[in-house]
Amino acid sequence: MILVIIIELREKIMLSRALGSGWGVLLPGMIVAGLTFADLSLDVWKTMIVSGLLATSAMIWHKQLRHFVLLPSCVALISGMLVIMMSLK
Repeated sequence: MILVIIIELREKIMLSRALGSGWGVLLPGMIVAGLTFADLSLDVWKTMIVSGLLATSAMIWHKQLRHFVLLPSCVALISGMLVIMMSLK
């Protein structure tokens, strides 16, 4: 609800910025989708999640890498969803 209010106050400028960063979700999604065919174990996927989260926290504080923080965080998110799906089988 707060996000909707902020978007309306900024006159839809924030919404166009969010749609412009779609490559930051698609690129890690394609990488993780390619890695699913490698038949990796759950421990490797969990390591990828942890490394993505650590890289995200390190990139937030770096001045130039701050703009690419969506890449490792989406790798961690998509890998986490994959681990959940693998553990349900």
